[in-house]
Amino acid sequence: MSERLTAGFWVAAYLTRLRLADIPAFVVARGDGTAGAVLVKLNTLDGRAVVYQRSFDLMTGARAWVVLAEGEESAVDAGVARQRRFDPDLWVIEVEDRAGRHLLDEDGLRD
Repeated sequence: MSERLTAGFWVAAYLTRLRLADIPAFVVARGDGTAGAVLVKLNTLDGRAVVYQRSFDLMTGARAWVVLAEGEESAVDAGVARQRRFDPDLWVIEVEDRAGRHLLDEDGLRD
């Protein structure tokens, strides 16, 4: 049986992994520490951004990070704001990296 990490614990671990890779990141919105969902916004510092959310494959039960929104940063931010109005328990983490690194595809973070 696998144990689910609390959202707050996962966020703290993720921020640590980013810091160790010298990738700036910060919490834009703090959600529910136990069960809040997490959005990760990747800001490539060129006016564009991508937001990732964790999704579940209903057939396999596998979890994966998928693109929720992508494009001009202002439009992406507006989409995140809409999600926050819908779900006030939502965490939003902003990662700033010109090379587009977010580490969500690494072991321990992707699932």
